[in-house]
Amino acid sequence: MEPLSHRGLPRLSWIDTLYSNFSYGAEDYDAEGHEEQKGPPEGSETMPYIDESPTMSPQLSARSQGGGDSISPTPPEGLAPGVEAGKGLEMRKLVLSGFLASEEIYINQLEALLLPMKPLKATATTSQPVLTIQQIETIFYKIQDIYEIHKEFYDNLCPKVQQWDSQVTMGHLFQKLASQLGVYKAFVDNYKVALETAEKCSQSNNQFQKISEELKVKGPKDSKDSHTSVTMEALLYKPIDRVTRSTLVLHDLLKHTPVDHPDYPLLQDALRISQNFLSSINEDIDPRRTAVTTPKGETRQLVKDGFLVEMSESSRKLRHVFLFTDVLLCAKLKKTSAGKHQQYDCKWYIPLADLVFPSPEESEASPQVHPFPDHELEDMKMKISALKSEIQKEKANKGQSRAIERLKKKMFENEFLLLLNSPTIPFRIHNRNGKSYLFLLSSDYERSEWREAIQKLQKKDLQAFVLSSVELQVLTGSCFKLRTVHNIPVTSNKDDDESPGLYGFLHVIVHSAKGFKQSANLYCTLEVDSFGYFVSKAKTRVFRDTTEPKWDEEFEIELEGSQSLRILCYEKCYDKTKVNKDNNEIVDKIMGKGQIQLDPQTVETKNWHTDVIEMNGIKVEFSMKFTSRDMSLKRTPSKKQTGVFGVKISVVTKRERSKVPYIVRQCVEEVEKRGIEEVGIYRISGVATDIQALKAVFEANNKDILLMLSDMDINAIAGTLKLYFRELPEPLLTDRLYPAFMEGIALSDPAAKENCMMHLLRSLPDPNLITFLFLLEHLKRVAEKEPINKMSLHNLATVFGPTLLRPSEVESKAHLTSAADIWSHDVMAQVQVLLYYLQHPPISFAELKRNTLYFSTDV
Repeated sequence: MEPLSHRGLPRLSWIDTLYSNFSYGAEDYDAEGHEEQKGPPEGSETMPYIDESPTMSPQLSARSQGGGDSISPTPPEGLAPGVEAGKGLEMRKLVLSGFLASEEIYINQLEALLLPMKPLKATATTSQPVLTIQQIETIFYKIQDIYEIHKEFYDNLCPKVQQWDSQVTMGHLFQKLASQLGVYKAFVDNYKVALETAEKCSQSNNQFQKISEELKVKGPKDSKDSHTSVTMEALLYKPIDRVTRSTLVLHDLLKHTPVDHPDYPLLQDALRISQNFLSSINEDIDPRRTAVTTPKGETRQLVKDGFLVEMSESSRKLRHVFLFTDVLLCAKLKKTSAGKHQQYDCKWYIPLADLVFPSPEESEASPQVHPFPDHELEDMKMKISALKSEIQKEKANKGQSRAIERLKKKMFENEFLLLLNSPTIPFRIHNRNGKSYLFLLSSDYERSEWREAIQKLQKKDLQAFVLSSVELQVLTGSCFKLRTVHNIPVTSNKDDDESPGLYGFLHVIVHSAKGFKQSANLYCTLEVDSFGYFVSKAKTRVFRDTTEPKWDEEFEIELEGSQSLRILCYEKCYDKTKVNKDNNEIVDKIMGKGQIQLDPQTVETKNWHTDVIEMNGIKVEFSMKFTSRDMSLKRTPSKKQTGVFGVKISVVTKRERSKVPYIVRQCVEEVEKRGIEEVGIYRISGVATDIQALKAVFEANNKDILLMLSDMDINAIAGTLKLYFRELPEPLLTDRLYPAFMEGIALSDPAAKENCMMHLLRSLPDPNLITFLFLLEHLKRVAEKEPINKMSLHNLATVFGPTLLRPSEVESKAHLTSAADIWSHDVMAQVQVLLYYLQHPPISFAELKRNTLYFSTDV
């Protein structure tokens, strides 16, 4: 099944770039994290239960503006090959249901816009008019017609979806809707004037300003919120947004409609009309994209903007960076008093004609980036998770909105600090006439996006220039209106009903790639988002000297509230002179990159979902499926008592006459022999087929184990060790002691905590305790090589904590309500338990057993 997406659509000119101009949620803070204004700011509508933009969250869609590679698998021709007709029709109903729900929201928005029109018209003929008839007709031009078109469409479509039948026909409704796009053309042509008129009227008339700043939009029938407050400017944008949305839905309907269905030709016709309409609209109509003219007399336009962390005077600052057609401008929001319009303050700018990227050799002379301590980042994550949990409890108990707002503010502060301090990937730019600047990004993907967007503009004939103070003021003043990214990308800026993301394990097979023009040494990396930034999770092997690499490698990636998967394709560089001083790694060339939304409907199935991601003419084929965290808690004991995986640790050690299982000893020995300096050891996934091959050899107690281990990729060996612990019938630290570990780590008094945590270790069965202490010392040795392998004690605790210490199925069902809750309540505590022991001075088994400290709590 396919998610709703932009797939196969042509780039939709300015409407496409406008798509996220009114992202939902309020920007209450300036770029330094200070509270900026009170009350609902511009466009701060809270969407009830459905996102108006089905393709991506506003935060992500805004982030992808300006140069992100779009995902365009093969356009649909009836049902895609291999898709059963029944499934297609079922998806058809899902697509229609989602669209119908968003139609209801859209109609409510148009109603809210029309509501003040009648009283305004009534006062226009009195001695004290709020607006003139001319002004009213300009602002509300064609809104009534659009409302009637959609009301009729909704009333006809609703019963067809509610009384669903696989043979139901509704193509004629979409065809009729498309045939009335002329009304939208008239609306679009008037849009700029309507906005300008509304703005002028607001400035000159306080009464109209109050009306336009807080229009009440009805919530859907089954929504808890009866009304939300929205600005008139935000509502006037909705019809533009809607045209794009309708076209996307037609595309998805066609994908899931059999070719022989009577609707197919009608939907094809409706899509053709819609696409022709979109491509016919002139890109220059929209006033939001245009700033002022360039020195050559051309129109200066905004190409890309976003929040980046700048290293300035040895401290990190969050900046809003704007890339125009001929200049890069770095700004921050000014602090303004309540009610005043927000403005940007320019920190610096570089004409693109003067902008250069330093080479790796030139970066050598630059100061090194010191990463923020891992334990402090983990503490922030713990606080964020705890605050999320408190907010949910308050909402469930219908707590006071003031208390919820206070918690949200605290959460924002912690998320802001995490966003500010987590990025480590350097992005340096230099003004050939002087100063250099350094940004820190969370991912190679973002760095590549900014670099490519700048280099594309630099191919044009650009001239150097100096902006006068007035020109700079005008340009900076335009930023507030032009920006496409409105909110700092943190979850507290998202709507309550927005997807919390996926928690669990994503299985990804990277199959192959095509489209390379010449042979190269090629590999892919996989990234997923977590806590507002992206983390690299897996890397394929390098396929040497080829134009068509076939990796067919499977990875298991842990998701922590993730919404997107990114694939980056690199050409491996073996030239050791090209080492980046910032991270001590050879600089490999990015050949292409792409991103896909992790749509729960698509990935939460037992079957593999195959897809293609397009990047710069390269096509990478991959498959994925998802296992939720609660499913991953299920431990299935092995029926084969002679085996190793899924067999009690006491049974294995007794059979082997060993203190620590052979598999643990061999994997640890191999990692320490040749993997202890491997970047991301234990964090980067091994290839699933290699791990399964190793598992089979250990299960059979094959005599070739040592030979196979010496030849196997080190990440596969690390993955086998993790798999062994995950498949134990119960976690290494046992189901019985789990609640006590959770209570012990929460103790505040250091002496009480030490007493409790040591007593809990003594309470473990001997094989479990000896194996745990053996693993503990190994992980400490791995962390000693952190400057090279980038794996700190905190990173290792994050990888192993939830594997060694998990709630039993019964425990999790009794206390937790959702996958997100499992993360919030337990995973952070599990990490902290392992971290406690990793940071503890060496623990000896004999000494621990001899030392019987008084401990009163019954476990």
